[in-house]
Amino acid sequence: MEFDEVYFYTATINNWIPLLQSDKFKHIVLNSLIHLVKQKKIEIYGFVIMPNHIHLIWSGSKMNGKEKPFASFMKFTGHQFLNELRTTDQQFLTKFETNLKNRNYLFWQTNSLPIKVLDRKMLEQKLDYIHLNPLQAHWNLADDPNDYYFSSCSFYDQDDMKFDWLTHYMDAM
Repeated sequence: MEFDEVYFYTATINNWIPLLQSDKFKHIVLNSLIHLVKQKKIEIYGFVIMPNHIHLIWSGSKMNGKEKPFASFMKFTGHQFLNELRTTDQQFLTKFETNLKNRNYLFWQTNSLPIKVLDRKMLEQKLDYIHLNPLQAHWNLADDPNDYYFSSCSFYDQDDMKFDWLTHYMDAM
């Protein structure tokens, strides 16, 4: 992913395991995003955290040390997931064991999908998609998209400032 370009990004928990069903793991994701925003490494225009995947509309602006902020996000959240599961649920942790040479556990699938957002119309379509995701019948996480806490929907629809670290999409394009 290139700097100063907006991407619709999907990252999935390895083997679609519902690790993010627990709010404590959702907060790990949120806290990592907030940290990168406050460090001015990324801007987030929209997001949703689902039980086994996330969707982000974001852009990166500069390196986070020797890494692009997107890579830092994946690495940091993986380490936090590992630390949490080591102390609270060793049995669940075994679901993430891997035979890769460079790691013992794999939390995020390695085929995350970044799609460059080409214009405002596309950005609005992606925002609608992620905001309606929790309402899909197979998820049934909320009856109204504004009621699902782990989404940027209420930021746009109700001027809810609980995620005041978000950048309005109109400022992106």
